[in-house]
Amino acid sequence: MNDLIIRQAKLVSGDVVDVVVADGKIREIGPSVAGNQTARKQIDLNGKYFISAGWIDAHTHCYPASPIYYDEPDLAGAACGVTTVIDAGSVGADDVDDFYSLTGKYKTNVYSFLNISRIGIIAQNELSDMNNIDNDCLQAAAKRHPEFVVGIKARMSKSVVGENGIKPLERAKEMQKQNGLPLMVHIGNNPPNLDEIADLLDKGDIITHCFNGKPNRILDAEGNLKPSIQRALARGVILDVGHGGESFSFAVAEQAMRIGTYPDLISSDIYHRNRVNGPVYSLAAVMTKFLCMGFAPKQILDCVTSKAADLLHLKGKGYLKAGYDGDITVFDIKDGDIELSDADGQKRTGKQRFIPIAAIVAGECIATKEGELIYAINL
Repeated sequence: MNDLIIRQAKLVSGDVVDVVVADGKIREIGPSVAGNQTARKQIDLNGKYFISAGWIDAHTHCYPASPIYYDEPDLAGAACGVTTVIDAGSVGADDVDDFYSLTGKYKTNVYSFLNISRIGIIAQNELSDMNNIDNDCLQAAAKRHPEFVVGIKARMSKSVVGENGIKPLERAKEMQKQNGLPLMVHIGNNPPNLDEIADLLDKGDIITHCFNGKPNRILDAEGNLKPSIQRALARGVILDVGHGGESFSFAVAEQAMRIGTYPDLISSDIYHRNRVNGPVYSLAAVMTKFLCMGFAPKQILDCVTSKAADLLHLKGKGYLKAGYDGDITVFDIKDGDIELSDADGQKRTGKQRFIPIAAIVAGECIATKEGELIYAINL
């Protein structure tokens, strides 16, 4: 018996397909492939709604026990149409076991970027004491949870590193050499200066908050990419949006686009406060801001599906293909004016928005609030 059949679903290419999910994996996808097959659950979208591979939010804070940036994975994830969330440094080696033990009760797939500070973010300045950076503890934690820990995280801004400047990042690069995991680096107020940070990064490392409007941003005073960022991108360094409460500027993102610089990953930096009170609200809301700035739907979707899965080495994720995980997002792209705000309070009016209707994780459907109340489709 198949787990799920989705009939007559639209792709952003305009094609209409059926999807058959069995044993948590996509078994078949294509026009009318479902035929007379049956499944425990069947959904007929009648060509009205879109599907894509399940959305991946590459930067969240969803460790429920965190004292500062906390949330529940299903509230930041499946309830918002997101099938996979990656927590970006809420926990370090001291708390990763507890975090991992909690993930089993959630429907959303959860992964972790392990903070290079063993204490994680239990205070804003976790890298102000170099004694918190314990290589042996980090390596042991990564080895205990090889399927859960997908990278390491260093928050490199003045409020976090205190008087340590660039030293925590130098230590992070040494630690990375032992495990080969991607390194995500938060950029904010300096010191350390962005040039120092960027020149240490290598192919596959990630700059998050890449479109922040702070003085330590990727653009110079004339609106050009700083030379250090040009060099980093040429080496294969990855740009991640990481919107958050203070780290996304329409003006910076728009100028970056004008000069041909686009994000590799579109992520939310969501946690309970900016999910409820804004300006983040959801990954779909962040994606909508990129629609407003002229990004094509496929370009946006790639940043939360295939690119995210490939760059973060998430096996079985990111593609609507036979043999991949049965993780699917059902959504609409609705016309109509919508007022949007960045992290600096600047406003834009969008003409379309992404509306998530359901997250399907390993073939199990979880309707979003919009899916239940706006469309009331049979999920």
